[in-house]
Amino acid sequence: MDLQLKGKVALITGGASGIGFAVAQTLANEGMSLLIADINAAAAEQAAARLSGDTKAVGIGVNISKEADVRMMIEIAKQRFGGVDAFINSAAVLDDKLFIESTEADWSRVMDVCLHGAMLCLHAVLPGMVERGYGRVVCLASDSARIGQARLSYYAAAKAGVIALIKSVAQEVGGNGVTLNVVSPGSTNTPMRVERERSLKEQMGDEKYARRVKAVQKLYPTGRLGEPEDIASAIAYLISDRASWVTGQVLSVNGGFVMP
Repeated sequence: MDLQLKGKVALITGGASGIGFAVAQTLANEGMSLLIADINAAAAEQAAARLSGDTKAVGIGVNISKEADVRMMIEIAKQRFGGVDAFINSAAVLDDKLFIESTEADWSRVMDVCLHGAMLCLHAVLPGMVERGYGRVVCLASDSARIGQARLSYYAAAKAGVIALIKSVAQEVGGNGVTLNVVSPGSTNTPMRVERERSLKEQMGDEKYARRVKAVQKLYPTGRLGEPEDIASAIAYLISDRASWVTGQVLSVNGGFVMP
């Protein structure tokens, strides 16, 4: 299916690895130009270089929790591409910890990136979209935000805030040709998840961890965990004009783990 994205510009935060890079690959295949932003500048540049043979891609280092960085990111998008047609917010940090063992510093770290960072990015990218009368926004959340999840309490709270933010802003700018939606992944094989699983295995031991893996897989009717490409395909649809009447929605891409 031709999503008619060729020639448009996508800005992807957290685009150097995991779901963000899978999105970049998918959109590059659709002929979009890409600005790949990541906290790791070298990784962002390398990601752009891997894609530059098929599309125009630029990689930059950005801390989305810093307003100056976000404004710089939007200015680069204007200078290099003339603006942003689609914004995909994939940047996130994760903390695996019981709430009663967490600290205010833990909460701030997660909230600063996952919620405050999303707000800063939206506040910077939306005026240009509204002015042009066209824009597509997809923010990544998590099914932990919809049903809760032990050891991910403040991450889930931040992502729940993202869902509320997107639904609210979608009501404000829908008349300006701008749509905003949320993609909510289930467990997906990303570097962030791999690191979390490594830590859990160390804490639990091999035998207990192996039982945990089997138990988790049984929770997915499809019989497998997600791959970054599964999420990227849904995002590509939501930023296309084939989804022009879809806004303020939360799409769970989760192998049937949660059916809200």
